[in-house]
Amino acid sequence: MSVVGFDIGFQSCYIAIARAGGIETIANEFSDRCTPAVVSFGSKNRATGIAAKNQLITNAKNTILNFKRFHGRAFNDPVVQNQKNKLTYDLVPMETGVGVKVMYMDKEQHFNVEQVTAMLLTKLKETAETNLKKPVCDCVISVPAFFTNAERSSVLNAAYIAGLNCLRLMNDTTAASLAYGIYKPDLPVPEEKPKIVVFADMGHSAFQVCVCAFNKGTLKVLATAFDPQLGGQDFDEVLVEYFCTEFKKRYNLNVKSKIRALLRLHQECEKLKKLMSANSMDIPLNIECFMNDLDVTGKMNRTHFEELSAHLLQRVEGPLQSVMEQTQLKLGDINAIEIIGGSTRIPAVKERIANFFEKAVSTTLNADEAVARGCALQCAMLSPAFKVREFSITDVLPFPISLKWIAEGDELGGHEVFSRNHPVPFSKALTFSRENPFELEAFYSNPQTLPYPEVKIGQFIIWDVLPQTNGEKSKVKVNICVNIHGIFSLSTASMTEKVKVEENEAAMETELGPYTPDTVENIGNKTQIDIGTTEIQPQVQLDHQESPQSPSPEMEQEENQAGNAETNCKSNTEKKTDQPPDPKKPKIKLKTINLPIGAKLVWQFGKDLLDMYFEKEGDMIMQDKLEKERSHVKNAVEEYIYDFREKLCGPFEKFISTKDQKLFSTLLSETENWLYEDGEDQAKQVYVDKLSELKKLGTPVQHRYLENEKRPKAFDELRQRLQYYAKLMGESRNNIEEYNHIDVSEMAKVEKAVNETMEWMNKAMETQAKLNFDQDPIIHASEIKEKQKELDTICNPIVTKPKPNVEIPKEENHLNSKTNSKNGGGREPMENERLAKDTEIPSQNGHCHPGESLTTNMDLD
Repeated sequence: MSVVGFDIGFQSCYIAIARAGGIETIANEFSDRCTPAVVSFGSKNRATGIAAKNQLITNAKNTILNFKRFHGRAFNDPVVQNQKNKLTYDLVPMETGVGVKVMYMDKEQHFNVEQVTAMLLTKLKETAETNLKKPVCDCVISVPAFFTNAERSSVLNAAYIAGLNCLRLMNDTTAASLAYGIYKPDLPVPEEKPKIVVFADMGHSAFQVCVCAFNKGTLKVLATAFDPQLGGQDFDEVLVEYFCTEFKKRYNLNVKSKIRALLRLHQECEKLKKLMSANSMDIPLNIECFMNDLDVTGKMNRTHFEELSAHLLQRVEGPLQSVMEQTQLKLGDINAIEIIGGSTRIPAVKERIANFFEKAVSTTLNADEAVARGCALQCAMLSPAFKVREFSITDVLPFPISLKWIAEGDELGGHEVFSRNHPVPFSKALTFSRENPFELEAFYSNPQTLPYPEVKIGQFIIWDVLPQTNGEKSKVKVNICVNIHGIFSLSTASMTEKVKVEENEAAMETELGPYTPDTVENIGNKTQIDIGTTEIQPQVQLDHQESPQSPSPEMEQEENQAGNAETNCKSNTEKKTDQPPDPKKPKIKLKTINLPIGAKLVWQFGKDLLDMYFEKEGDMIMQDKLEKERSHVKNAVEEYIYDFREKLCGPFEKFISTKDQKLFSTLLSETENWLYEDGEDQAKQVYVDKLSELKKLGTPVQHRYLENEKRPKAFDELRQRLQYYAKLMGESRNNIEEYNHIDVSEMAKVEKAVNETMEWMNKAMETQAKLNFDQDPIIHASEIKEKQKELDTICNPIVTKPKPNVEIPKEENHLNSKTNSKNGGGREPMENERLAKDTEIPSQNGHCHPGESLTTNMDLD
């Protein structure tokens, strides 16, 4: 299985994958690990990422960027209307929300933001599949912590359209926290005070802060805060506005009247901002042919830039102050401050964060890739194919959620079911006393904390509610939850019904809550996730912590009465055995009935609509593939023309006749002219036919050239093999000891094969030498290599035949040893010493070392 984490940012995207060696961020086809969040539409295909960004100036009206804000938004939303005038493309209202109007396939088409995001995800998916060399399906996608129910559902819809199974939508800061804590070996044990770390993330569009508590194997988010309108693009806007005013004064240019000029200025201001982060001196800004064929210049330094953006820098402390108030922590309780996001590289932003906490900030994490790496780690935890170290993650809900309903007497009832910073994922059970179907409405309790005006979450209708047989109201139990994606939903609803049964029937086991009109019960689904370092194989473990449920007062009374009746019955039976037994009272069991739920959530697409978008995305993927193949063949024709034209007057010149050369040159020129006129936009098969026509004349010439290069080398190799075998035959005739074990008949086979091959080679070389260079060769290099292979097959097994092993008889060995001992014993000391020196065997360096083991091989005939 693939394990992939996608960080879809406002401006850039990153992909991280899990492998046996750990987590790594992968590069795209341009060898860049950063893929721009840009989609461009053309007359034949779509472009995504870097290819789309390159079309931003030339195809501005059909190039879509900065669309992340439109998830879960209606067209008349104030956020959409505020951003509308800042875009180069047109927005249109659609039934499913905000849409973009583009020219695609030479006609006007509308795509909603989910489809555009799906196109970007498709590109990221292809990049991951190319790197992993296997299909990608399961993934974890990052979202801002301030995304509401509607926005999260919209991102999930986009993942479905792209053919991805999103295992979890993970908050940006939570993903970075996981990437930080999973590799920390020095975290305190669970019994000790946790390590408190603040994560500050300022990207291109928003500023997010979270406070996390770390213990060994545990990550708990304590609080989050954010400013969705404070990011790198706001600092870019400051520079753009300044230079627009400057160019108006100096050059009398209205930059905002020309979209191309404005886009170029945005790009240059972004580069200028990055340069000022590393340099405090004056940085020049130069743009050639900016407007009306005028070159413009300007300059900016860090001090001036900070003065211009002072109003933005003041807003940095707001989210920081908010998380401290939510957690009731003191500055001394903070152990570390980690900064991530590209905009935290601005020195003034970094300085503001450090001054607020009165502590130096840390850059342990990669500012750009930390979120993607955290998502890949989470995906590894949720994948059954990976096993990793045990690590528990508890996130929080950024906004409080309430339910309201119509109570008795048509009065509105309500309850805050999830408070701010409530742990997620989490489930709760609500108990209602009802006799008819009823409706629940979910909404965000505190609109002031929301970054957007959307408050409503959805409506839920519980059907088939009936009163009890005795006329009493039924107890309806409703389970609500905030799931692993951070999305609120009503999961199940059930009703208990009292049924009279005979004594011998077993009672059904049922959870009973108090018969109050409306009660809330915590079930508490806390997801615990495991991950490791040496082997990455995560497991997911669900711990259901169920809060104790007090028994119903009515049921306790019924049970006591039943117990007393049974005791009285036993005593009466003992006293009066002659009386007939009392009639048995029927027992009551509780039957649970599941109830259907009608849900109408904000921004929840129907399956039919999602399937239609999925099929449409598949058609566009196929169109992109066909266009890529068509473009590849067209480029192949152009490349063949330029390559062969240059070689016809160079290395190929002597391998083609004068007549054919003129004919081929004319054909190349005609094809080139056609390619840039009528052949500019043709079907793939037309280019294939043109290439085949060129290759009919070009391939034989190329073949002659290659054969002329390979054939002499092949003949040389064959000649060397013949000389080698001929030398061995000569040594065999001279009774060289090394070849005496080879039979004469075997050597005759070698001699025959050598002579036949030598005769064939001489004849082939003589025949080939009679041909001109512009004639097709008679002898090919492949034939020569095949002939050499046949020669080796016959000769090599014979000449490399090993010598037979001959063992010395034991009696002879024994006799020799006795003789040696006698001779050795009768020699003089000096003679023995001389003999020892004569028989000494030198080692490789010319010396014998003590303890060296020496062996000799003896061949005995």
